[in-house]
Amino acid sequence: MNLVLIGIIIFVIVYLFLNWFARTSSKKIALSIKKIVVYLSLFIAALFTIAGKFLFSLPFLFVILSGLKIKGLTALQMFQLWRLIQFLKNSRNFTQNQSGKTPGSSNVSTDEAYKLLGLSKGCSKEEVLSAATKLQKKIHPDINRDVKTERLSQLVNEAKEKIIKTDFS
Repeated sequence: MNLVLIGIIIFVIVYLFLNWFARTSSKKIALSIKKIVVYLSLFIAALFTIAGKFLFSLPFLFVILSGLKIKGLTALQMFQLWRLIQFLKNSRNFTQNQSGKTPGSSNVSTDEAYKLLGLSKGCSKEEVLSAATKLQKKIHPDINRDVKTERLSQLVNEAKEKIIKTDFS
């Protein structure tokens, strides 16, 4: 029933548009098309201004990550890895040359460690170990020799150790 009603509405709209198109002069049609193009351009410009940063960064990131030859990552896992890297950049733990610290050390908080491993507080020690192992299987530098994931691997280890020290000692 609904498909018939929708079909009739579409048919009426197309009929009215074609009827208008046949009766109007070419100057009026050209003017209408120009107006539509201008309004559509303004709408698209506003859309790209508001959401352009996210719209352009995600597809570009997926293309780059697929070119890096990271073995065994699905699109969802690539998106989660991208979110993890963004989180680490925002928390300033991803840079290798932190002032006053050696390149291999960082201060990962307990909350950051749980977010890094994708866990919530109250999980078991086995869940922490399995989550860290799963992440390491995907990003370990020995597995992905083409990609420089040493720092990310170190952060996963630090997060695992932080959770085990604070919650299970």
